Amino acid sequence: MASRLHAFNRFELKYLVPVDQAADIRDELAERMDRDLNSPVGGYGVWSLYYDTPQLRFYWEKIEGLKFRRKLRIRHYGDLDGTTDSTPVCVEIKQRVNRVTQKRRITLPYGVARQLCDGREMVEHAPAERPFVHEVLDLIVRLNLQPAAITGYQREALVGRAADTGLRVTFDRRIRGRDRDFRFDIPTPENRFTIPPHLSVMEIKVNERTPHWITDLAARRNLNLVRISKYVQSIETFGLAPRSVFHVDEADYPPPTPTKEQPLAQRPAQDAPLKAGAK
Repeated sequence: MASRLHAFNRFELKYLVPVDQAADIRDELAERMDRDLNSPVGGYGVWSLYYDTPQLRFYWEKIEGLKFRRKLRIRHYGDLDGTTDSTPVCVEIKQRVNRVTQKRRITLPYGVARQLCDGREMVEHAPAERPFVHEVLDLIVRLNLQPAAITGYQREALVGRAADTGLRVTFDRRIRGRDRDFRFDIPTPENRFTIPPHLSVMEIKVNERTPHWITDLAARRNLNLVRISKYVQSIETFGLAPRSVFHVDEADYPPPTPTKEQPLAQRPAQDAPLKAGAK
């Protein structure tokens, strides 16, 4: 059996960007970058089920800024409509070692991923995948990991050219989730915004150094680095832990003032439930 294990290291910079400015920034980046071949016009859905201990160990490791920390999640790319046990998903360990983000993941059918992570059972795997699968199972059993939150958003991605190979910039909008109904194949789950819908998260991801023209763009557009975690934001939004210094509070990022062209009544409700997979 061919190995499905994928691993990589990178540095990440994150910015909060108003949605109405993100398109201009994306268009400027597109002059020196290409659209990711897996990113259609309008982007694609990304849904993640995060696991944590009953005491939220992984959440608190992030809050406390531990130099080495890990998270376990099942991730689905694309629209959730029509998800079945045979739909491919990724079981992923994301870890931070000092300033470097490392990801290791294996692609499995959704039913097999649940068998591993929820059923706590060994699943069929290639010899090269053995250490990773055993690590996942060890984490789940030893730490008694359980589903904690689901996050979802619409992502657009650009990739670097030539000298900027390894550069990747993503724009995530409509960031939402839930703290129950921990299945991707539920027909009509209710999600809520975890980050105000007028904001998007821009992430710059590089293997080594961030190109100077990217940092110049960020400075010119007055973009401020933020230490934001979609998982942490979800845990705090759902009231599972007190709001921390990392929490994105709408009071600090008020929505734009309504105009005659788009009065308040026409703007999307910020706390309205959304259907999973909704565009």
